This record gives sequence, C-alpha cells and structure tokens, in this order.
Amino acid sequence: MYSLPAQLAPPSSIRRRQVLTLVLLVVCGVINYLDRATLAVANEFIRADLGLSLGEMGLLLSAFSWSYALCQLPVGALVDKIGPRWLLGAGLVVWSLAQAAGGLASTFGYFVLARIALGIGEAPHFPSAARAVSNWFPPRARGTPTGIFNSASPLGMALAPLCLPPLILATSWHWAFFVTGALGIVAALVWISVYRDPAREQMSADERAYLEVGEAGAAAPQTSFAAWCALFRHRTTWGMMLGFFGSVYLNWVYLTWLPGYLRAERHMDLAYAGVAAAIPFLCGFAGALVAGWASDRIVRRSDSPIAGRRNAVVLTTLGMVAFTIPAALVESNVLAVACIAMVIFLANAASACAWSLATVAAPASRIASLGAIQNFGGFLGGALAPILTGYIAQGWSFVPALLTGAGIAFAGALAYHFLVTRPIPE
Repeated sequence: MYSLPAQLAPPSSIRRRQVLTLVLLVVCGVINYLDRATLAVANEFIRADLGLSLGEMGLLLSAFSWSYALCQLPVGALVDKIGPRWLLGAGLVVWSLAQAAGGLASTFGYFVLARIALGIGEAPHFPSAARAVSNWFPPRARGTPTGIFNSASPLGMALAPLCLPPLILATSWHWAFFVTGALGIVAALVWISVYRDPAREQMSADERAYLEVGEAGAAAPQTSFAAWCALFRHRTTWGMMLGFFGSVYLNWVYLTWLPGYLRAERHMDLAYAGVAAAIPFLCGFAGALVAGWASDRIVRRSDSPIAGRRNAVVLTTLGMVAFTIPAALVESNVLAVACIAMVIFLANAASACAWSLATVAAPASRIASLGAIQNFGGFLGGALAPILTGYIAQGWSFVPALLTGAGIAFAGALAYHFLVTRPIPE
C-alpha cells in the first residue's frame, strides 16, 4: 500500500503552473473534440448535400481516425524528444486549418482528404498532454490531472450538439467548420505563448526540490529509435494497445454515430436529438473527472501503481459492455439514452485511467511514446468503428452494430487484465 509523502505537496508557485497547464489542456481538448464532432452533428445535412449513403458516411467518419492512429507512432517519440509546447502548438495550427478546409468540401474525396489532415494535426494532442502532466505532477498524483485533461473530450462532445445545430440552421453546415477552425488558431497562439516545460523554467531551490522529490519536472533521459522499438518487446505494450482498441472502438461507435443513431433509429427531431446526444457526453465529462480522482486513491491502496490503474481500466471497460447491451435492446428512448449516458460516463473514465496507466507503465524517457502507442491501438478501433457500424446499420440495423461493439470492448478488457502486469524498465 502506498501513501503520498508530505514532500509531494507542491509549493504555491508550482501549483499555479500546474493549474495553468491543466486549464490550457482542457481548452485545447474542448476545441479538439468540437472539431471531431462537427461532422457527426452535421451528418444528416452533409449526407443530403453530397448524396452519401450510410456506408459512405461511415467511411468519411473514419478517415480522421486512420491518419490519427498512424501518426501516433512517430508523434509520441517526437513529443518525448522535442516537448509538448511546440508539438501541440504546431498540431493546433494544422488541425485548425484542416477543420476550416472541411467547410469548403463539395465532394466526397475532398472531404476525406480534409479529415485525413485533421487526424494528422490532432495526433500530438494527447501524447503532449500526457507528457505535460508527467512534467508537472509526481507519478502517484497523475490520475486526477489526467482525468481533468481527458474530461475535455466529453465536454467538447457535449457542447457540439448544443452549440453547432443553431449555427448550422442559421447559416449552413459549412460555417460550423469555419468557426471551430478559427477557435483552434486562437488556442494555438495562447498555448505557445503561455506554456513552458519545468526543465526550462527558472525556479527556486524549494521548487526544484519538490520536482526532484516528486520525480517530475526534471528533464527526462533522452530516448532513441532503438529504445522506442524496444517497447514492443514487452507484453504490457501489446496489452495496452489491444485493450485500448476495444475500449475506443465502442466509444467511437457513440462518438461518430450517436446523433445519427438517435435521428435514424429512434426517430428524434434535430433539436431533441441534440439535447439527447449532449446528456451522455456531459455524463462522460463527469466520468473522466471521477476516474482521475478515484484512480489516484486506488493506486495508494494497491500493491503497485500499475496494478491499481490497470484494474480501474478493466472495470470501467466491462461496465461499458454491461450498459451497451440494454442500450441496444430497450424500446424506451429515455432508458436507451440513460444507458448510453452510463456507457459514455464509463468510456471516459476508462480513457482517463488508460492514459494515467501510461504514465506509470512507461519508463521516464518514453511516457509519451507508450501513451501514443496505446492510442495508436485505440484509434485503429476508432477508425474501424464508424465503418463497421455504418455498414451493419445499412444492412440490418443499429442493434447488431452496438452489440458488436460490446463484444470487441469485452475482448479489450481481457487484454488489459491478462497482459498488463508489470511496468516497462528504463
């Protein structure tokens, strides 16, 4: 059993920097997910305008995830080498320009290219956030800040169906892409201007002592391509990749298809579907915050940090499976939305726990690398989910599509449980 030593209480100046870092990460994360969700919210209008089938819309919804997943592999190593300030700043600029370009789309092919560029630009976001948290927070206190920056994902997804439909109805779906793209450019300028890594900050002896005692803040040992490749020799890496594949697959069934599902399968009008889609993601916002706080306390009562954080991921993923089954089968729209809200609550809890797991499973020089590799596995699932869901719904209905997602998530929970058993040595 572990307890936090008194020395880990941060000096007030460090605390201010920690809070500022988290505020910036949350703002960037909200914009990130507003951009991702714009296509899902405008689904019906874009399909009508471009003449797309459900299957083609599934391909368009997945285009982002393929490039995002593939870019995770080099981006994690780059974040560890260069640092989160410039990688996230550059990513914000690229993804915001790509988002705005999506508003100019008039053909399916052009739109696919814009979404691929969006995935490339957004790739540095979560590895940079994980690196920033590991820079400013000690290992056994990273769950709460990880939960906080992960909470931006469902918060952005909750705001999208509330804020974007009025904009779309007042103008057109094109302006939803232009406005969210402009927000990202502003966020990029603020992030680059304000954020600094602690290793490059001028600090007092007490501040530096806190960071050294807490194992945070000091410049991480330099990594190399050979050290990055060595991560794949450990079953922990493969367990995190396969496990996150299952969790993210089921989450992205809802992230990409929930507004369309509520409209097509449950016959809700646009305004009601927007509110109904926002409720589960507000629950997801709470899930990320609760999971981060709870995982820190589980770790302090566990035999090891990795076991505590892994068990939290397994339990939350199994909960996603348990609530997806009735969400698919019940006739009541109210009960279905309530079950979906629980799934998304647990999905965001699982994501927060998975990212905090990366900060304790990886050696100090490769935290962003391992987190990005795990995210690569997850977004292979995220890329497959909208395609498979679209074609299953087109051929049968959304019911077998949701049950398929539940089965894949269950397999992911098993991968975490049986393969992630020990941290990777430096």
